[in-house]
Amino acid sequence: MSEKKYALCFPGQGSQKIGMGKEIFDAFPEAKAVFEEADDSLNFHLTRLIFEGPESDLTLTKNSQPAIMTVSIAALRVLTDSMGANLNPVCCAGHSLGEYTALVAANVISFSDAVRLVNKRGVFMQEAVPEGEGAMAALLGPDEEAVKNLCDNLAPNGEIQPANFNSPGQVVISGKSEFIDKAIANAKEYGAKKAVKLNVSAPFHSKFMKPAAEKLKEEFEKISWSPAKYDIIANRSAAPVKTPEEIRAALYAQTFSPVLWQQSVNYMTDNLNVETFFEIGAGEVLAGLIKRCKKGLNIFSGATPEKLERIREELN
Repeated sequence: MSEKKYALCFPGQGSQKIGMGKEIFDAFPEAKAVFEEADDSLNFHLTRLIFEGPESDLTLTKNSQPAIMTVSIAALRVLTDSMGANLNPVCCAGHSLGEYTALVAANVISFSDAVRLVNKRGVFMQEAVPEGEGAMAALLGPDEEAVKNLCDNLAPNGEIQPANFNSPGQVVISGKSEFIDKAIANAKEYGAKKAVKLNVSAPFHSKFMKPAAEKLKEEFEKISWSPAKYDIIANRSAAPVKTPEEIRAALYAQTFSPVLWQQSVNYMTDNLNVETFFEIGAGEVLAGLIKRCKKGLNIFSGATPEKLERIREELN
C-alpha cells in the first residue's frame, strides 16, 4: 500500500444520521475528546444531539454541518492516534462542507475554529434565503451540457443553476423554488430519467448564497490559517490549493458556485495518479459517487472501529 497514491475524502451535508460515531466515541478516548471539544467550542451539547436526536434538529444546516465534521475528525484521530496509521496522502478533498473538514486534516485551521466556522456557515446559508423560497433537485441521467441548457432555457436570469456535478449522470440544481419545480416538470426533455426534489431548506451553491459568502469572508479574518500540509482539491476549481490566500478564496467562491466533485475525482486520478480513496466519516455517499466517476479504483469508507481498522491495514 505504501507505494500506492491515495486521497483522503470527507463527506458533506446529507451524511448525518442519529448515532453516527457512537461506537468510536465509546471505544477510543481520542474520539471522545474530539466530541467534547466540539461541545466546548460551540457551547452547546452537540454530542447529545448526534447520539440522541431529535433527527429534525440534527438535520438543521447549522447542526448537521458541525456534526458531520466532528464525526470525520474523530475518526481521523482514531486512525492516527489509536491505530497508528501513517498518513501521507497525495491530497485531501471534501464535498461542500467536507472541504472544511479537509482543511482540519491538512492542518490549515484548528478543529475548534473549524467547527465554529461551519456552524456559522449553516446559519448564514439558511439566513440568505427565506424558508420556502429556495430549493434543490437531483437530476439523474443528463450530461453536464444538458443541465446547463435546462437552467439557461427555463431560467434565463439565473434563477436556477447547477449546484453539484456529483458523478456521470448525477447533477444537482439549485435556485428559486418555482423554477426548481418547473425544471423537475421539464427534466425529461433534457435527458433526465428522474428528477427528485431534495429535502433541503435553502438553494445551496447558487448565486443566492452570496450574502452568506460575504459573512463567511468576515469570519475567515477572525481565525488563524496555515499553509496546507497536503494539497486540497477545491470544489470550486477541481484543482489544488495550498496557501491560506488560495484556500480562503476557494471557500468564498465555493459558497455560491457549483461543487465540481466529478471533475475533482477525475483530476485526482488523471493528474495525481490517485488509485485509492479513503472516505473518512459517516456513511458511504462519496464512495458511491467515486465508483460512478471511474472504474477500477480502491475505495474504503468508515467511522466504525471495524471499518477504520480496515483503512489502517490499507494505509500501513
